[in-house]
Formats: sequence, structure tokens, C-alpha cells
Amino acid sequence: MNQNEAPIIVGLDIGTTKIAAIAGRKNEHGKLEILGFGRANSSGVQHGQVLNIDQTIKAIHQALQNCIESNPDLEITEVYVGIAGHHIKSLQTRGDMVRQDPENEIQRWEIDQLIDNQRKTFIPAGDQIIDVIPQDFHVDNIQNIKDPVGYNGVKVGANFHIITGDRNAIRNINRAVDRSSLKTKDLVLQPLASASAVMSEIDMEAGVAILDIGGGTSDLAVFYEGILKHTAVIPFGGENITNDIRMGLGVLKQQAEAMKVQFGSALADEAKANAFITIPGLKGMPAKEISVKNLAQIIQARMSEILDFVHYHLKQIGLDSRALNGGIILTGGGSQLKHLIQLTEYITGLNARIGYPNEHLAPNHIEELKKPMYATCLGLILKGYNDYEHKYKEFAEKFRKVEVPRKLTVEAEVSETVAPVETAVNVEERRKIKFWDKFKNNLIDLFKEEEDQVIK
Repeated sequence: MNQNEAPIIVGLDIGTTKIAAIAGRKNEHGKLEILGFGRANSSGVQHGQVLNIDQTIKAIHQALQNCIESNPDLEITEVYVGIAGHHIKSLQTRGDMVRQDPENEIQRWEIDQLIDNQRKTFIPAGDQIIDVIPQDFHVDNIQNIKDPVGYNGVKVGANFHIITGDRNAIRNINRAVDRSSLKTKDLVLQPLASASAVMSEIDMEAGVAILDIGGGTSDLAVFYEGILKHTAVIPFGGENITNDIRMGLGVLKQQAEAMKVQFGSALADEAKANAFITIPGLKGMPAKEISVKNLAQIIQARMSEILDFVHYHLKQIGLDSRALNGGIILTGGGSQLKHLIQLTEYITGLNARIGYPNEHLAPNHIEELKKPMYATCLGLILKGYNDYEHKYKEFAEKFRKVEVPRKLTVEAEVSETVAPVETAVNVEERRKIKFWDKFKNNLIDLFKEEEDQVIK
């Protein structure tokens, strides 16, 4: 692929805890080169749904500004946007079409028409179809065809996975994007975007479940024999764990988040029984001691609930540990919890691993971009490339040359130890420091003191 002709595609992940904007383009080896990266804290989104449009617009502006700061050569007008939320539903349908000219080979436009016909499927009032995904095709009596183009036959049909969402929730996302002076190129279900970023063809064939643990929701996508079999949005995520810690231990939200990240474990049995975290008292109040084991018990209870949902969904569709040889891939920000793999394997009976979006990423990018929390955003770019390569959508033919900025390469990370270069990511991190960093450093120092006294 000639780089100067390939489009630059921007993924916009509007999440409960963060909004990320990543611009990328495939290189001549078919790998994604990241041309711009920005993120911002999100405050107008709850459980994956945009509730406060004005706050969401501010966060989108901030993420885009940081993205453009990382590479001033970028011009961002169109974005692929991820969608989640507990309003998302899916249904299975079957559609057939009698061909006008059965003597000729099946053409691509006929398949497009067959897929488009499914958009007339009856769905409950107030809902809207987000995507129609063909699972497997059949031509006359020939079943399980992946691509029927080129076949001959009287009748062509397929089984479809149709994803729907609440009309108002979809309208709020589109409004927030429109009022940010952007155009939504397409809305993509977040678990499908995450799956495309962390999954290989081998995973699809073997059978695999992808669990994207976000801030407000945990998104599930199940693939079997190369086909998308099931999608679900579980209405719990990392924010719920943080709130459980806040309520259960009587601490501030920032303290709960810091404890979860620094000392949290998804398995209470793995937590040291004699280890304690000292929380500084507020305004002259005495310091509070928190048991690391109690912290782990709270995290394990909520994570077990999320994984019970996953196990339930897999049983519903008849795909258990014997069918999914690829196991379960954990991704999203919440996947970085300690001992989560062990808990997942115990509850689901499936082999588990963390899914990093390295499968399709060009080498030499900074470590920040390889974190599971950016899997959705990178998957959105891949979705755009799939549209471009299959001519599903119109893209401009020529694009001016934009280089990968040094700020997003490993070389820049090395040089920063000598002469720091402030990237868009650093700007965003610096905004977050204030109370958070002071508290975190106090927490680590205090915990080290406790460790010296108690644990060793």
C-alpha cells in the first residue's frame, strides 16, 4: 500500500473515565503507525452513555487538542466512534434473497443489498440498528460459506448478528461529536473494536471470548470458527470497583482509585493478611489503616460478579471451556488488576491472558500506546481500514504526507531521560498530578514503611 494514498483514520473512544483520540495509518507492511495521540479525563459519561453533552464536548476538545499537539501536521475532521452502554442489545436473524439472474455469478452489490435488507428488521420502539454483521452465508443448498461472491445460485442468504441501541443514547453521542466540529464516519460497538485490536485470525478460528473491562461497562464479544457468535455489554466496570472501595472502606474516591491501582488484587487469598495501607487523615483527623486483604475482598466480589455474567452468557450460547480453545482475552483498563487472570480462569474454566493491542501495531511506538486501555481506539482505526480496503465507505484518494512524530516513538522515550520533551500525554498527566500524585507518593512511602515493619 502506498503510504501517500492511504487515508489517515482517527479513532475516538468516548469512555466513562477517559476520552482518547488516536490517529493512525497503515504502513507498507500493513501495520498501524500512530501519527497522533491525545487523551483527556471524561466526566460527562456514565456506564458508557453520554449524559452531559457539554462536559463530554469539553473532554473531546481536550483529547483532540492533545492529539494535534502531539503532531501539528494533523487535520482531524472525521472520526470512527466507539459505542457501549447497557442499552446495547443484539439479536440473531436469517435473511434470504432470490436472485434476478441466477445464471451469473453473485456480485458484491447483491451481498450489500442482502445486508441492507436486514436493516428493515422489526426492533422495539425507541431502539435503532447500529450494525448488521453477516455470520455465514448459504447459496441454494451449500451452507457455511464465508464469502459467496463468485458463486452461482438461485437463492443467496445468511445468518446475521444485529446490534441495536437506544435511539436517544445514539443521538447524544452523535450530538457530542457534531458539536465538537467533527463528523462521525461510523459508530462501532466497542467490544468488536477491542477484539479486532487484540485478536488474530488464529484466535478467531480456535474460538475465543474477548472481555473489555472499561470504566463504566465490561464488553463481551465471542468468536467461534471464525464467526462472531455473540456480543453483550455488562453494566459494571472499573468505576464500580472504585465506588465499592470508597463505600466499603470509607475513603475518598481519589484514595479508592489510588489504592485499587497501587495495591489492589482480584484474589483475596493472594493478599497479605498482615499488610496495611495508611491513609492520611483529612484536616487534622487521625490517619486510617486499611487492610490490604479487605481491599482485595471488595475487588474480588465485584470482579466475580462481572465474570459470573461472562460465564452466564457463554452457557446461554452453548460455548463453554471445551468449545473455546482460544480461551478468554482480557483487555481494557480494568484488565491490569493483579491476579485477575487466575480469578477469570477459576470462574469461567477458560484459559485467560491479557490482550495487548500489539498484534497490528507497528514497532518502535512508546509503551503508553500498547496498554490494553487503548485497544478500543486502535480497533476503531482498524475498522476504518477495513471499510477503506473493502470500499464500504468513500475516502479521499490522495492524502498529504504526515510522518510519525518523534514524541510517539521509543527513541523519544530514551532521549527524554537526557532532555525531557513534553508530549500531549505528559501535558494531560501533569494536569492530573495535583492532589493525586501527592497522595499516591504518600501512600507508597507509608506502605513501604509498613512493609518494612510487618511484611518482611
